[in-house]
Amino acid sequence: MLDPKKIEQVARQIHNSMPKGIKEFGDDVEKKLRTVLQSQLSKLDLVNREEFDVQTQVLLRTREKLAAIEQRLNELEARLEGTEKKTEQAE
Repeated sequence: MLDPKKIEQVARQIHNSMPKGIKEFGDDVEKKLRTVLQSQLSKLDLVNREEFDVQTQVLLRTREKLAAIEQRLNELEARLEGTEKKTEQAE
């Protein structure tokens, strides 16, 4: 979930960077900015850092397993080719 403090911080930064005439509308502009930011950010398909880290670790383990399987497959293919050559030579 999105951190409300971060959204508030971004809204404040946008509000502070606005021209003076617009800033004079007061807290109403900052509240509307916060609402718009929350609404637009909630539409994005985001994950929190913890979930990202978990998925990164899962992906790393999956890659390691895939590399091990590929290595094993290469060994088996090499062994099979050696067996086939011996069979051809015996004939």
